[in-house]
Amino acid sequence: MPKSQVVSEKLAEPNGHFAQATSASAAGRIVFISGMTARNAEGGVTGVGDISAQTHQVCQNLQAAVEAAGGTLDDIARVDVYVRNMEDFDAIHAVRREYFRNGAPASTMVEVSKFVNKDYLIEINAIAVLIGDEAAQA
Repeated sequence: MPKSQVVSEKLAEPNGHFAQATSASAAGRIVFISGMTARNAEGGVTGVGDISAQTHQVCQNLQAAVEAAGGTLDDIARVDVYVRNMEDFDAIHAVRREYFRNGAPASTMVEVSKFVNKDYLIEINAIAVLIGDEAAQA
């Protein structure tokens, strides 16, 4: 795994599933993953009105993108999360814990007023660091 969490005793413990900071080696490749929404492979929106279902689809989309680049979710060092309702924070982080099991990425979450589709409740973009065999594969 090319990343590690950075923890400072001078900072409060995160209130969700994310790292205070993430350190990654400079060797290898950096993969920038565009904002992923709840759009499924067929082009429809998964989980209209259901933040947990949409977050699952978003995480599956992130996983598909990083795997296509030769990595895994463990290689994602940073995510930016855009949500329609900050009240969904706990539900989103509960789903994230299912996907980011080997160290949470550094993260920012902000509430936005609109997405490109009125049915989207969440969008996440990511940065992954691929080292070694993963970097050579793609």
